[in-house]
Amino acid sequence: MPTPVAAGNVSRVCLLIAVSGLLADAPLIVAANRDERYARPAVTMTILRESGPRILGGRDELAGGTWLAVNEHGLVAGLTNQWSPQGRDPDKKSRGELPLAFAAYRDARSAIEAVCPSLDPAAYNPCCLLVGDRQALFSVDLTGEGRPQVEDLAPGSHVLENSPLRARSAKQLQVAARLSALTGRAGRASAAGTAAALADVLRDHRPAIDPAAASPAASQPGTPARPAALLAACVHTAEYGTRSAVIVTVPAAGPPRLQVADGPPCQVPLRDMTTLWAAA
Repeated sequence: MPTPVAAGNVSRVCLLIAVSGLLADAPLIVAANRDERYARPAVTMTILRESGPRILGGRDELAGGTWLAVNEHGLVAGLTNQWSPQGRDPDKKSRGELPLAFAAYRDARSAIEAVCPSLDPAAYNPCCLLVGDRQALFSVDLTGEGRPQVEDLAPGSHVLENSPLRARSAKQLQVAARLSALTGRAGRASAAGTAAALADVLRDHRPAIDPAAASPAASQPGTPARPAALLAACVHTAEYGTRSAVIVTVPAAGPPRLQVADGPPCQVPLRDMTTLWAAA
C-alpha cells in the first residue's frame, strides 16, 4: 500500500541523471523521473515548439512550462525543484519556463551565455538545472542570491535531485552507486547498455538512508528529514509519486532518441517516441 505523506512535507522530488562525455556513440544521455501529485494535470511528452528549433518535452497543464526540454540539435535542459524553508511562493515566476529558455538555443554553451546573465534567482522558487549537449554539460543553481551559480561539469555521471548537485545527498549517492554498478558490467559501455542501466535505476524503489533521519547533526542546517518513500528513485505515496520517466539519448549525429514512460517506470514500459521529431 502506498505510504501516506503529509501535504506540508512533500517536495517536488524529481530525479535527473546525466551521463556526459563518456560514450563515443552517445556523447550525452539524460534520464529523469518526474515526481508530482497525482491530481496535477500534465502531458508527459509533446511538441512544445514547432520549429526554430523544434522542442519536445513534458507540459505542466496547471502552471505551464516543462520540467525537461530537448531540442532537435541535441540540447537537453532539465530542472529539479529545491527545498525552501519558506515553502513555495505562488507569486514568483514559474520554474517551468526555464528549460524552454535554454532549449531555444542550438548548443548548451550559447544557451548558458545568453540566458544566465539575465536570470534573477530571487524571481523563482529555488531550483537547479542541468543543461547539456554533445560538447558540454552545465549545472545552473538558482537557490541563492545574486546571479545563478553555473558550473561547467567534467565528463562523467551526474545525479541531481532536490538537493544541490554538490550536496551529496543520500539519494544522490545511492543512485550514483547503483548506476556505477550497472554500467560497470560487461556489455554496458554503449549507448544501448547505458540506457538500459539508467532504466533499471529509474525503477528502483529502495529508499536511501537519510542522514537527517539517522542523525540530525549530519543534515544540512534547516533541512528537515524526508519520509523514506521520497528517498527512492521511483516514488510511491498515497497522493504523490513518480508520474513519468524519460531517457534522452543524444547520438554522435542525428536527432535525439526519446524513450518515455507515461506513468511510473516500474509499472509502465518505456516507449520510443523519437517519431515526434517528424510529426506534423
